[in-house]
Amino acid sequence: MRIAVVAPVWFTVPPTGYGGIELVVSLLTEGLVDAGHDVTLFASGGSKTSGRLVSPMESPPDPRELGNAWYDAYHALSSYLQVDGFDVVHDHAGIVGPICGAMLHGRPPVVHTLHGPWTRETRLLYGVAGRHVRLVAISDAQRADNPDLPYIGTVHNGIDLDSYHFRAEKEDVLVYIGRSNPDKGPKEAIMIARGAGLPLQMILKRSEPAERAYFQYEIEPLLGSDIELHENVSQETKVDMLGRACAMVFPTRWPEPFGLVMVEAMACGTPVVTTNWGAAPELVADGVTGFCRDGDDELVEAIAAARTLSPAACRTRVEQLFSAEAMVRGYEAVYQRAIRGEQPENPQGGFPLRP
Repeated sequence: MRIAVVAPVWFTVPPTGYGGIELVVSLLTEGLVDAGHDVTLFASGGSKTSGRLVSPMESPPDPRELGNAWYDAYHALSSYLQVDGFDVVHDHAGIVGPICGAMLHGRPPVVHTLHGPWTRETRLLYGVAGRHVRLVAISDAQRADNPDLPYIGTVHNGIDLDSYHFRAEKEDVLVYIGRSNPDKGPKEAIMIARGAGLPLQMILKRSEPAERAYFQYEIEPLLGSDIELHENVSQETKVDMLGRACAMVFPTRWPEPFGLVMVEAMACGTPVVTTNWGAAPELVADGVTGFCRDGDDELVEAIAAARTLSPAACRTRVEQLFSAEAMVRGYEAVYQRAIRGEQPENPQGGFPLRP
């Protein structure tokens, strides 16, 4: 197949630091090339791919401009003006990407992965765009939260297992990765770690104004010698921190559509202690690779129990369900459906949950 992959504009592919979507896009693109497909990646300058790279912007926007509609529109429109002749377009490009894709009316067909949460605004947009682009959910939880859309399938995000070294021996330290945002629970992570009597290593994104403000007023006053703060770490450093931790504490407070950091932790053999929001119970096998609990007190108690779980079981779950190979196979099946012009079996349920 000749495949056009349209990445978001905000970070390089793969990212040098923060950028969960860009990690997935890179892994998928490389996997498709390895599978013998002709792949063109539309991404910001500085990106790397074994396929063909087209960069409408010479470099990503300033991180402080994240979400700026003008950059999003320029990148998406410039990319879509070059997709003639492709068998399928796979869009990851925020708001304007699916709008441009819908305007093609299936020539070529466009597959759009839903990376974000459901809001009133996204429900409105995809209620229209979903009639003209093929929507893919990244978790059953995300799909169940808006079941009326005509999905073409559900494909879990995958990771390159070779990039996440398994470590069975753990240290007396917890790890947290997320944004400086109340929905991600960094403040709660600090309090839970203290309740468990363990130090916490935090990789915290705080580049946007709202994130910096939340950090200043809510996080910074809580910092102490038991909290080790990091930002924009390398992949090697992140993997090392994940592998050494006896558990990841991830007290998310919103309907997380996936949560890649939880999969990354489990790949390193580290159990995850999280809430019952969003896809977390879908990713973490309760009592096997971590625990999903509702209250912070319960999360504190779960940390002690998590330290008794098998690191090997954590790794095995990722190998079986969240590998790069499984993700590539899933999207190959989705592309074939889109190229054949298949429509959902019914407008309520769409295709079966697995491609």
